[in-house]
Amino acid sequence: MVEQSDRAPLLDWEEIPPPDQNQAVQPPPEPPQEERTAAAGRRVTAVPTAVTYSPTRNVTAVVVSRDRTRPDLVGIDRNLPFPNITARADWEEKDQIVSVFVVTFDTRCGNLVEWFLPHDINLDGVEFKSMASGSHRITSDFIYFRKGNYFGLACFANMPVESELERGARMKSVGILSPSYTLLYRYMHFLENQVRHQLQWPGQYSPLEAFYEDKKAVLPPTGNGLVPSCPSWTAASINRCMHPEMKITHPAGCMSQFIQFFGEQIMVLWKFVLLRKRIVIFSPPPIGVVCYRVYCCCCLANTSIPAVGVSVPELRPFFYVNIADISALETELSYVACTTEKIFEDKKELYDVYIDNQNVKSHRSHLQPLLRLNAADKEKYRKLSEQRQMLLYSQEVEQDCTSNEEDLFILFFMEMNNRIFQTLSEVAGSAEPTLTADHVRAMGLDPQGDRSFLLDLLDVYGIDVGLVIDNLCCS
Repeated sequence: MVEQSDRAPLLDWEEIPPPDQNQAVQPPPEPPQEERTAAAGRRVTAVPTAVTYSPTRNVTAVVVSRDRTRPDLVGIDRNLPFPNITARADWEEKDQIVSVFVVTFDTRCGNLVEWFLPHDINLDGVEFKSMASGSHRITSDFIYFRKGNYFGLACFANMPVESELERGARMKSVGILSPSYTLLYRYMHFLENQVRHQLQWPGQYSPLEAFYEDKKAVLPPTGNGLVPSCPSWTAASINRCMHPEMKITHPAGCMSQFIQFFGEQIMVLWKFVLLRKRIVIFSPPPIGVVCYRVYCCCCLANTSIPAVGVSVPELRPFFYVNIADISALETELSYVACTTEKIFEDKKELYDVYIDNQNVKSHRSHLQPLLRLNAADKEKYRKLSEQRQMLLYSQEVEQDCTSNEEDLFILFFMEMNNRIFQTLSEVAGSAEPTLTADHVRAMGLDPQGDRSFLLDLLDVYGIDVGLVIDNLCCS
């Protein structure tokens, strides 16, 4: 029988003791008997109240409110230029593990799925998604990926062995699949321990079996195995708004590393993401930190203005992709992905923007002007850097522990997006729906340098306003 607890669930199935027993995670004290009895007797009805929708949140996540009484849903104001407005609410996602698996590298057959649960799930291609091309050159890695409508997290490890059959190295990955990627981080440590366990004692799957039995998803009989996001509600009525609550394990912080890595180029990426372009990020292994860059890219498009983005393609984080994903990417209108395979650079029909290290480029002529930084871009980056320095100062001198860099960066871009879409909304609803140079400056953009960006933005989001700058008119 698998023991369950309220502590970090990723340790509940661990058979290998931690290196330092003094640092082992201790479970929290049991609540008093009367509290457990009362909790067992209560039945909390979880009902959706009002929906928010992130441009990066996948549509299969189950998210509900714990309110016991269902409040009235916020109505739609038909007079607004952007219809289909709903209110934001707190979300809660549940653990939904649909599969656990072990992948191994066989010197004769290549990557193979060695073991998996449940036995009736289709894992075709997972053997390549969970062990990135070129991984034989590194000792460990982690990989986020997509498999159909599911998201996966796998931990890879490479251990030297004295075996001619294995050519001196044993390589395995242990991974999981879920309808949502936002909670996969919880099991990172468990997967890391389990892949080491599989390397040292191959074939011992009992912790993985216990894990699956404890966390397996109870999926509705929809015919396709998907978890619907909000039954009876359409995607058109959902506000794509806040960033997903994907926790990160990068020591120095995911977003801060992302901003520092790209520097001023972050403003170029921001525009491409806001325009819902198809973006491929190339990097040699390890690919784990690059998966975080995929997530961070998606966060640049966050806005809290209701209904913004309802009519545009969903920005889909594909995370790690390889050549087996080419056919799937061919049908995507908007995505961000990363790869270790250089061949993607030659597949120009698959992407609009290609990123190699800090080099951001596009082969599409109409996007070339967006690659050049203008004065407004540099000013926005200066303000971002200034705010970061003020935050670091407050943390060091004033011992302010309530704020962090991740929130600062995400809110900076959200507020920037809000300003743009709020201005566009007001102009679109005015008697004279025409953008002037003053409007553009008020949005924090350059009237001349951002002209092509604005035209693309109006087209992508279907905003019907004219653009008049220095006697040049477009609508």
